Amino acid sequence: MDMSHASDVQQLTRPDGRVAYTDTGEGPVVVLVPGMGDLRATYDTLAPLVAGAGYRVVVTDLRGHGDSDTDFRAYGDSVTAADLVALVEHLDAGPAVLVGSSMGGSAAVIAAADRPDLVSGVVLLAGFLREPMSPAMGAVMRGFYRILFARPWGGAVWAWYVRSMLSKGRPTPGLDARIALLRRTFGDPARLRAFRRLTVALDHREVEARLTDVRTPVLAVFGDTDPDFSDARAELAFARETLGADGIVLEQVGHYPHLQARDEVLAVLLPFLAATTREDDADA
Repeated sequence: MDMSHASDVQQLTRPDGRVAYTDTGEGPVVVLVPGMGDLRATYDTLAPLVAGAGYRVVVTDLRGHGDSDTDFRAYGDSVTAADLVALVEHLDAGPAVLVGSSMGGSAAVIAAADRPDLVSGVVLLAGFLREPMSPAMGAVMRGFYRILFARPWGGAVWAWYVRSMLSKGRPTPGLDARIALLRRTFGDPARLRAFRRLTVALDHREVEARLTDVRTPVLAVFGDTDPDFSDARAELAFARETLGADGIVLEQVGHYPHLQARDEVLAVLLPFLAATTREDDADA
């Protein structure tokens, strides 16, 4: 299939909307997936370094986020996984390594379980492998999210949470510009509505149910100040136990290790990519 590798935004057509992505570089395919409430821009400093190391780097937006359409009917881990599978099929360039932040990692795991022929490896950047809330607490929080992320304050509340809670620990380069972009993005009523729908729909029991089906190599990176995990080392141990993952816990790093500790992430990511793509070549 003939495709441009320019960094211009492209659109993948899905049954109920379009998912935006960029495609740059040459080599084995690496797909970078943001998390909930985040954008392709989260990988602006990591993606060029991965491409420069000899990879074709595809960065996707989630449904309803960034340059994707906002009128999707369904959101969550499983439908995001289906989007990733469709994207790799569309690229038609062999299996891909999926690198996912937060729920993007959850979706990558499900995609690997569904289509091991298309996914040669998974990298979790603070990725969820299980639902941290009980069903009762989840129901309470979904009601809370409907209010918290309503107009006109929802975008500002989310931007505050990203700055004050999810970015705890080391300074995040470019944090002011990142927060301003999130405020602008989710100041748009349609994008805020899509984001709110995702917060209400998200249930990581979907990924936990698929862990035993994963056979691809997994790398897991967590930060020890991430408020989404009460014990980052316990999460890494769970990833090792259930997925046979390699991994690392970074000190004084929150929910976005690729931003707060980019070079340390790159130091474990590139060897993982090299080993995974070598295995692909040997199997070819």
